[in-house]
Amino acid sequence: MSLAQCALTQLAAWTDLTEAVPSCGRGRALCSPRGEIVHFHSEWQADLHLTARFIRRFESHLKRSTAVRLVPGSQWMTVRLDTGSDIQLLITLVSLALWAHGAWPVPDAARWPRCNDRYHQGKALSPEFLGGG
Repeated sequence: MSLAQCALTQLAAWTDLTEAVPSCGRGRALCSPRGEIVHFHSEWQADLHLTARFIRRFESHLKRSTAVRLVPGSQWMTVRLDTGSDIQLLITLVSLALWAHGAWPVPDAARWPRCNDRYHQGKALSPEFLGGG
């Protein structure tokens, strides 16, 4: 089982998340009643919708992780899944994303912002590309 599949299996068991087809049309997604939370596009990465406000507030902390990739202007971040600790990081961040969507609801017009998959298509996702920020 890939690390992404392992993370998806664990997160899909959460009562606040429902498995769905992602709005980008690629891979699998988990959604809350307030919007899409995480997309799994490959066996080794996931895009997480943290909200722009949350990312701005915690950007310096997020950039410290070599597993995290922030895309300027995006409400999503990419988490590279290379080790079991990356799964734990993703699970923690999904929990924070659920909280962020509840505490700082995204306006309806921005409820389904595009994930970071469009930035990655056609690019080799080397560790350098996905490195902390």
